[in-house]
Amino acid sequence: MTQTIAPRVRTLPLPRVRTLVLLLLAATGLLLAGAGPVSAHAALTGSDPRQGAVVDKAPTQVSLTFSEKVALSDDSLRVLDPKGKRIDRGDPANVSGTTYTVKLHSGLPDGTYTVTYQVVSEDSHPVAGAYTFSIGAPSQTTVSVSAQEAGGGVVGWLYGFGRYVSYAGFIVLVGGAAFVLACWQRGAGVRALQRLVVSGWLALTAATLGLLLLRGSYTSTGKVGDIFDLDLLGQVLQTKTGAALVSRLLLLAAAALFIAVLFGAYDKREDEEKRDLTFGLAIGGTVVAAGLAASWAMSEHASTGLQAGIAMPVDVVHLLAVAGWLGGLTALLVALYWTPADTPVEASAVRRFSRLAFGSVLALVATGVYQSWRQLGSWSAFTGTRYGQLLLVKIGLVVLLVGIAWISRRWTARLADTMVKPRVEKDAGEGEKEADESEQGAREGAEEAGDSEKEHAVARAGTSASASGKKGGVSAAVSDKGDSRRAAQLARQQDAIDTARRKQQRDADPNRFGLRRSVLAEAGVAVVLLAITTMLTSTEPGRTEEEARAATAAASADASSAGALTLDMSFDTGGEDGKGVVRIDLDPARVGGNEMHVYVQRPNGRAFDIPEVKVAFTLESQDIGPLPVVPDHISTGHWSASGVQIPMAGEWKIAVTVRTSDIDQATVSKNAQIG
Repeated sequence: MTQTIAPRVRTLPLPRVRTLVLLLLAATGLLLAGAGPVSAHAALTGSDPRQGAVVDKAPTQVSLTFSEKVALSDDSLRVLDPKGKRIDRGDPANVSGTTYTVKLHSGLPDGTYTVTYQVVSEDSHPVAGAYTFSIGAPSQTTVSVSAQEAGGGVVGWLYGFGRYVSYAGFIVLVGGAAFVLACWQRGAGVRALQRLVVSGWLALTAATLGLLLLRGSYTSTGKVGDIFDLDLLGQVLQTKTGAALVSRLLLLAAAALFIAVLFGAYDKREDEEKRDLTFGLAIGGTVVAAGLAASWAMSEHASTGLQAGIAMPVDVVHLLAVAGWLGGLTALLVALYWTPADTPVEASAVRRFSRLAFGSVLALVATGVYQSWRQLGSWSAFTGTRYGQLLLVKIGLVVLLVGIAWISRRWTARLADTMVKPRVEKDAGEGEKEADESEQGAREGAEEAGDSEKEHAVARAGTSASASGKKGGVSAAVSDKGDSRRAAQLARQQDAIDTARRKQQRDADPNRFGLRRSVLAEAGVAVVLLAITTMLTSTEPGRTEEEARAATAAASADASSAGALTLDMSFDTGGEDGKGVVRIDLDPARVGGNEMHVYVQRPNGRAFDIPEVKVAFTLESQDIGPLPVVPDHISTGHWSASGVQIPMAGEWKIAVTVRTSDIDQATVSKNAQIG
């Protein structure tokens, strides 16, 4: 007898696979945790009084203009006096377009006042900020504006994590079901795939409920104690985002029925009945999946801005393509690692998934190009905005994923080739076995004819001895019963041995092992890609960011043309927290007394304090200066000085020295026409 020894191939143990998956999820969590608070999608482009202005007469109201429409609550706009007491009255109102106002009490004394705002942009993301203006002359204020942060803290992190889990659940739910229906219908009876799809449904449902509870605190106070505030929950249900989350929960109820049919009645049907049910499940599942995708498209980026009517269906197709590719990839990974040895995933199923993934990639490219153009608007936004930079990372990951998928297609082709030859040999072997069985049956028939006469004789002899044999018959029956139990036990042991042998032979296949590794690598890249995509959905689009910059620059130009001078200078002291931008506002920028405001901001635009700021004016053409000015600290990132004397008109050099630590400081300067 010839023994065939399967080639020894080093396989990846199941515990190690689980460890790799946990490491990937942990890395993704760190990536999301380091993403920081959500970037604003609506920017403040103008205000009256403007930032840092010193007005002679107390205003009756404060007006704020944003780059897009925003949603307001009763406390969205607040104005605080130098002691931190609110001096606004009534609810804020939308007076025209994207301009919103709040009324002020009359008879306000001189001093520095702080305006804070906490609104929700049209694409559902919170926006917060603050600035100061003064009446009569600047003064000290007890109000700190550095804590004005939207979507930060524990609630912001939980909300971001919930968004990630909801996307992941949607991808696994839709992609796993599509894999079973379109690629491997036998998988409907595989417990591992059933658990995968059900886990996706549970994750999406739990994340949606969590987002609904977190939404009120996330867009307002940011406090953990307000998560279960029923008043805030009622306000959320009246918003576009709240309606989308409720709609998603209703669609998930329909998805639960779909899952029950797919893994229940569908698996038990015959082939003819299963064909008809497949068509019905495909139609119903597509409708539910499209509805779930629309719950994102109708409440986030796609629902606002340029060509929203086109962008929303494009976004739905984009999300479905992502689910078909990455979710199907996850299902294939589970099928390759966790399916029983007696129901291995066939090479034909892998080929069908390869075609499904290829179509999904084409849809992703087409919709992604449109979305990139819509959200960026210019080539410079790729490198000049955070959204563009994240998009470049996403494009790189997609290219890497496509490259690994190409390797998986090669392993699939090899696996298919190796499965054809054994199948032909098996068919030939079964034919020879049937011939041998026929010949054996003929011999046994001849022997039975001769044995029948012997049986008659034995029966006659047995009749005479029947009485004496009763006791022995009972013992024989007991013995037969014990033998049957032993035989059943041996049969079970043999089945277990056969199953283990089939699994060992399956795992020893180098082509199947190569396919496993490449699919596992695809899944690892997909996890990181999903994290980047989640960050993109909570980052201000490049087009909006550039429009806000242009509007701010235009407002500064208008202020300059009215007589005020504004200069922005970047600095880098080289130490920790040493990079930033210092802004000088000089009003009215003419000969004589002037009001000067100095603002220090981080590169991301947030105000922060430094130990010291000094300003010097030099008119080199007349050999005047430097004239030193040491402004007074007003609030976080804000210094001011009044009565700054400019003795004559000319092109002055304005030098600013910033010190960020005991030893780290830098001096930056610009020339400007004054007078």
